[in-house]
Amino acid sequence: MAPGAPAQSHKNGAQAETAGTVATLTQAEVRELLAAQGFTRVDDLEFEDGMWEAEATSADGKRVDVRVDPASGKVYTEGQVSRLGAEDIKARLAAAGYSRIHDVEYDDGLWKAEAERPDGREVEVRLDPQDGRILGVEND
Repeated sequence: MAPGAPAQSHKNGAQAETAGTVATLTQAEVRELLAAQGFTRVDDLEFEDGMWEAEATSADGKRVDVRVDPASGKVYTEGQVSRLGAEDIKARLAAAGYSRIHDVEYDDGLWKAEAERPDGREVEVRLDPQDGRILGVEND
């Protein structure tokens, strides 16, 4: 699958593609990763929209939504503070060749935006809140 192609949804950890990188984290590996970072009571873990998603209890006892990048294993939690603003995200997407960028929002620890790829397809793009790296692209 080419970079920018839509990610495939797999509920059981089969290979999935996100931003051009084949991900191999299985559901069991994601559970181990979350446990190693202090999360407990991991519920509803599933691969959706190019990322592993779950509800978990954080080390401080709060219930939070978590997302895990299937390629890097980086964990994103709701309430996480972004170092970037909406204009930074628009600039990064434009530099990556996207146009008609709109509906840029920070939600559940990730930046999300609607945009048009160079081939004219409408997509939703998810980006890292710290460096603006594209984590996943889904057909809209």
